[in-house]
Amino acid sequence: MLVFIDDSGDPGFKIEKGSSKIFIIAMVIFSDNLEAEKTSVAIKELRRKLKMSDLSEFKFNKSSKKFRIAFIDTVKKFDFKIRAIVVDKSLIYSQRLKTHKENFYNYVIMQVLKNSKSIKNAKLKFDKRGELELRNQLRVYLSQELDNKKNKVFKDLKFVDSRQNTLVQLADMVAGSIFSYYTKKDISFLEEFKKSKKIDDIWSFR
Repeated sequence: MLVFIDDSGDPGFKIEKGSSKIFIIAMVIFSDNLEAEKTSVAIKELRRKLKMSDLSEFKFNKSSKKFRIAFIDTVKKFDFKIRAIVVDKSLIYSQRLKTHKENFYNYVIMQVLKNSKSIKNAKLKFDKRGELELRNQLRVYLSQELDNKKNKVFKDLKFVDSRQNTLVQLADMVAGSIFSYYTKKDISFLEEFKKSKKIDDIWSFR
């Protein structure tokens, strides 16, 4: 099982200074490695079809509506599932989470994995972010909070460069589509994923 994870919105709580009111963590789940490879190749071929540089990456917030639609039309024929968590920050009361972005970020990822019982022995892949120490903190935190030795949620956790990993780019496009839907900017992108029966669960945190 391969799980690609990315976020949309931001983990900050200074709403009055521009922080987003909601925060999304999205997971794209492949149960078959070959299907993941086929999806990756299709995204690379789309990049060339759109005359993008081989070094360019698909990012929801930097893509035009035309490119977003082309991307979703390309990937929706492949076999993967989407699970995500939508956090309304007004429901977070812990000062530790509200004052430390990394703690909040780690907590939300833990919650979505904890509530995804179908994920077992997965290889988790995140977009590389922050310092090595912060990445190691996430690895240790998830291992402890998920009781990973017993529950075997994941067997591997890696941070990859999204510019070189098209399936992390897919997770970014999914997260952006969910964020756009829940902020009512444009619901059409997530609706396309729904129509193609890619949504396993989108959980609104309570």
